[in-house]
Amino acid sequence: MSQNDEKIKMIREESIPKVLLKLGMPIIVGMMVSALYNLVDAFFVGGLGTSQMGAVSVVFPLSQIIIGLGMTFGSGAASYISRLLGEGNDKQANRTASTAILSSLFIGAISIVFTLCYLDKILIILGSTETILPYARAYAFIYIGGSIINIFNVTMNNMLTSEGAAKLTMISMLLGGVINAILDPIFIYPLGWGVQGAAIATVVAQFSTALFYIWYIFGKKGYLKFSIKYFTFDKTIYCQIFKIGIPLLIFQLLTSFSIGLTNTAARDYGDSVVATTGVITRVLAIGTFIVFGYMKGFQPVAGYNYGAKNYDRLNNAIRVSLIWSTGFCVFIALILVVFPVPIISMFSKNDTTMIDIGSRALRANGIMFAFFGFQMLYGSLFLALGKAKEGALLSMSRQGIFFIPIILVLPRVIGLDGVIYAQPVADFITTVLTGLLAVRLHKELRNAKSVDNKKWEHSNGINKKELNGAHVSN
Repeated sequence: MSQNDEKIKMIREESIPKVLLKLGMPIIVGMMVSALYNLVDAFFVGGLGTSQMGAVSVVFPLSQIIIGLGMTFGSGAASYISRLLGEGNDKQANRTASTAILSSLFIGAISIVFTLCYLDKILIILGSTETILPYARAYAFIYIGGSIINIFNVTMNNMLTSEGAAKLTMISMLLGGVINAILDPIFIYPLGWGVQGAAIATVVAQFSTALFYIWYIFGKKGYLKFSIKYFTFDKTIYCQIFKIGIPLLIFQLLTSFSIGLTNTAARDYGDSVVATTGVITRVLAIGTFIVFGYMKGFQPVAGYNYGAKNYDRLNNAIRVSLIWSTGFCVFIALILVVFPVPIISMFSKNDTTMIDIGSRALRANGIMFAFFGFQMLYGSLFLALGKAKEGALLSMSRQGIFFIPIILVLPRVIGLDGVIYAQPVADFITTVLTGLLAVRLHKELRNAKSVDNKKWEHSNGINKKELNGAHVSN
C-alpha cells in the first residue's frame, strides 16, 4: 500500500481524535517553533531597552512578508505535488518541486534587494520613530539580507510535508529553534553585538535548518528530486502553484499591513507603545500559530469526509476540533488575562509605561482570544469544503476587512485606547460573522444529509420492490 493510500485509509477509518492528532501535531510543532523564533528575539532584545525592543517590533511585519513568499510557492506547489504523487506522476512532481524552489529564491532575492534599497523609508512606514530607526536599520539589514535562507526553508517545509516527511520538517525547525535560543543571548550580551546579534543568531539558526534540508535532498532520502534541469516555465505548474499560493500571500500581506498600521498608530505615543504592540503580537502568535497548525491537520479530514458524503464523520471531526481548539484558546486566554504583568515584564527593562499599557492590551486581547479557535475552525472548514467565498471572507476579516478600518478610525476617536482595543473589536465582529455563517453551514449539512438519506431509502425501496416482484413471478 502506498503512503498516499495509507493516509486516505487513516482519514477514512481511524478514530477522529487519533487522525486529527496524527495529521496536526507535526505541523503544530513546526508552527510553534516559527512563533518561538520571534519570541526569543524579543525576549533577549527586551533587556537592551525599549527602543531596541521597538526595533524588533517594527521589523516583524517584514518577516511575515518573507514567510508569505515562501508559503506562496511552498504551499502552492505542495498541493499540486500531493496529487501528482498520488497519480504516480513523479516526473511532473519533480519538475514542480524544482520550479517552485528556484522561483521562490529568484523572487525572494529581488524582493530583498528592493527592501534593502529603500530600507529606511519602509521602516518609517512600518511605524519606526527617530529613536527606534537606528536599531531597526541595524537589525533589519542583517535579518532581511539573510532572509533568502528562510524563504528556502519555508518553501521546502511545505513541499516535503506534501510527500509525507512531516516529522523531518518538524525536526529541522526544532533544530533551528534550539540553535537560535542558544545563540541569541551569547551574541547579544557577551559578544556585545546588541540587536545585530539577535539578527545574526536568527540567520545562523535558519542556515542550520537549510543545511538539514540540503542533506535530505542530496542524500536522496525522499521521493522528490531537485535539480536545475527539472526547472521549467510550465504554465500548468505556475497556475497550480499560484491558485493556492496567491490567497496565502494576500493573507500574509494583510497581516503585515495590519501590524504596520498598528505600529504607525502607536508611534504617536512613543517608543514604549511601539515596543508594546510588538510584544503583544509575538505573545499572541504562540497561540495563533498552534491553532493554525492544528487546522492544517483538520482540513484534509473535513474535505475528504465531505467529499465522501460521510456527514456523521464530518460532524464528529467538527465537534472534536471545536472542543479542542476552544478549550486551548480559553486556557491561553486565562493565562493572558490573569498574568499580563509578569508576561509583559519579561520583555521590558523596567519600563513602567510599557508594562501598564501592555497589561491592559494583553487582557483585552486575551478575552477575545477565547473565540479565536471558533473563528479559525470555520474559516478552515469553509475552505476545506470548497466554499471559497465564505472561507476567504473569514480569513480576511480578522486582520483585514474589519481590522484595517478600525485601526485607522478608532485611535483618532479615543486616542491610545483605540490602539489597545482595535484588535479585540475586530475579533468581536469576526466572531459574530463566524457564528452567522456557521449556523447557515450546519443547516446546509443537515439538508444534504437528509437528501442523501432519502436517496438511499428510495434506492433500497426500489430494490425491495424488484426483489418482491421477482419472488411473485417465481
